[in-house]
Amino acid sequence: MTNTTDDPYVWLEDKDGAKPLAWVEAENARTLPRLQNDSRYATYYRQALDIASAKDRIPMPNQLYGRIYNFWRDQAHPHGIFRWTTEAGYAAPQPNWTTALDIDALGKAEGKTWVFKGISALQPDERLCLIALSEGGEDAVTYREFDLENGQFVPNGFVLPTSKQDATWIDRDTLLVARDWGQGTLTQSGYPFVVKIVKRGQPLAQAVEVFRGAPGDQVSTGANLITDAQGNRLVYITRGRTFFGSDKLIWTPTGVKPTTLPQRTSIAGLMDGQVVFQTSEPWGAIPEGAVAAMPLADFVAGRGQPTLVFAPNKRQSVEQVAVTRNRLIVETLDNVRGRALVFSHGAGGWTSRQVALPDNASIAVASSTDRSDKAFLTVNGFLDPTSLWTLDAADARVEKVRSLPPKFDASNAVVEQFEATSTDGTRIPYFIVHRRDVKLDGSTPTIMTAYGGFELSRTPTYLGSTGKIWIEQGGSFVLANIRGGGEFGPAWHEAGRKTKRQIIYDDFAAVARDLSARKLTSPARLGIYGGSNGGLLMGVEFNQHPDLWRAVSIGVPLLDMIRYEHIAAGASWVDEYGSVTVPEEKAFLEKISPYQNLKRGVAYPEPYIWTTTKDDRVGPQHARKFAARMKEYGLPYLFYEDTAGGHSGDADIAQGAKLAALQMTYFSQKLIDQPVGGAVQAAK
Repeated sequence: MTNTTDDPYVWLEDKDGAKPLAWVEAENARTLPRLQNDSRYATYYRQALDIASAKDRIPMPNQLYGRIYNFWRDQAHPHGIFRWTTEAGYAAPQPNWTTALDIDALGKAEGKTWVFKGISALQPDERLCLIALSEGGEDAVTYREFDLENGQFVPNGFVLPTSKQDATWIDRDTLLVARDWGQGTLTQSGYPFVVKIVKRGQPLAQAVEVFRGAPGDQVSTGANLITDAQGNRLVYITRGRTFFGSDKLIWTPTGVKPTTLPQRTSIAGLMDGQVVFQTSEPWGAIPEGAVAAMPLADFVAGRGQPTLVFAPNKRQSVEQVAVTRNRLIVETLDNVRGRALVFSHGAGGWTSRQVALPDNASIAVASSTDRSDKAFLTVNGFLDPTSLWTLDAADARVEKVRSLPPKFDASNAVVEQFEATSTDGTRIPYFIVHRRDVKLDGSTPTIMTAYGGFELSRTPTYLGSTGKIWIEQGGSFVLANIRGGGEFGPAWHEAGRKTKRQIIYDDFAAVARDLSARKLTSPARLGIYGGSNGGLLMGVEFNQHPDLWRAVSIGVPLLDMIRYEHIAAGASWVDEYGSVTVPEEKAFLEKISPYQNLKRGVAYPEPYIWTTTKDDRVGPQHARKFAARMKEYGLPYLFYEDTAGGHSGDADIAQGAKLAALQMTYFSQKLIDQPVGGAVQAAK
């Protein structure tokens, strides 16, 4: 096993260095012709771009300043426009939109590739906001004060230069800001741990410190403000000691006060004077994975016990909590199928009503506000285009108001849910989307994905371009709900955390074997893909089971798990992966780390490894080093690094379409084209 001190590819960790970028340019020059000269690439790109930029997409609402705001991208506005209409106007089939900010025009005027990263509005009137802009898609942003009433940046308003940072409004002239304040104010993972008060018109150098975490904290420290319709407000500071565990402290103008809130319990909102929480560990009588609440006055005073609002069973999980004027919306999963409940609070405690929505779908709160009991929900499934529903939370009534037109022909497709048995006997659910007339002979080209980490759930969502490019042409799609995610609550995640992580990889392999056993596909026709933590999953599966698949797409991945703590924001994920400073955890990481476990002479499938230069979260370093090691060992591979887009690869819609087309061309070459005379011949 390679010792890190002898790593010959550490030089590729210089993210923006001239030598590494020259290496990237040479690798791209080798890979892009292979994929882009395939006649299918142009078709896939056009189809993906058309779907991503279609005028008939649903303009997703954001209830703000008594209006409906929307961020919109199309081919005329590849970086997007931030726009608004009235509430009545939004109800019309074709709303009359007013542009508040044109990101493309701003970037052109300033010579920047600005990417819109959201807004934060001053409560309660919401007229003033901070707009977050990223150059090229990085996590680091610039904040600028914007006036929603006149649609202009505020002259001499708040401007916070580029940093990984967090800014929270306290009042019109005051912000609580966590950012890079200079030497010694960032954690090892590159996040801020010092919070200061910034006053209007005051230079940042004069900001006054109000709270300090520690350099050894794994994540960031930042402030939050929550309000309710009754005028209650709570300002609190979250100190991220670990990725999943944090201190919560109450801020007042006279100082900061600690709370006894458990490390893995988060504050979800404020409604009717009740602070609402989500738990990922037991809290007194409140079980893990639940929703609880307690009076704001009791929370601030540090007295009393929380009241249970909702506790899921073993096959359920809480996915989202949102507040309206007088209600609490809780979105759950029940065996990986979406549900929504509306809770009200009264003298007798909390009562709930089920929201009548389509079954076998994913459900999410698209927008809610404490100014109204009206909220917007999205509903979609693999074959069911996204629809937008209004919810009157006061009585749980819903109405479908918009629906995305179908983007592919799903008339001959079906969705099935099966379970595979993992190495410890646990049943692992997975979905497969395929043609009704599929032959159960193992011949169907199939692509499979999963995530398996950070308590994040993967649920049925409309396949869009994947449906058009893959399903419509006879391929199958699989989503595996492996452990490490949140599909069945905190315990599903905890089962695969740190040194228990091998079970996640066993789960994924078990699903692949189950697909073959059912003859839905076979190793010769199976491709797998994943990004970020899912890219790590792909790297491990590539090493451990090269015989189970013919194609592996490894996107924006972690792959060097021995040095990951020293690359980009890697140190922030020790709570998920473990640390090489802990002997037991180091031994496990050495066993599974994809970069260190590559071997010469193994019959690996030819992978497609891709990343982005602007990724300041995981970083492109992992992908570069993995490809370099494969080259050293004489192993076949494809490598591509996009120069923009950040970790999510979405600097603009064209980039997203390009990345999708490259990956689908790769899968077509590997899973559809037939071996002829020992070599794969592309079907031109």
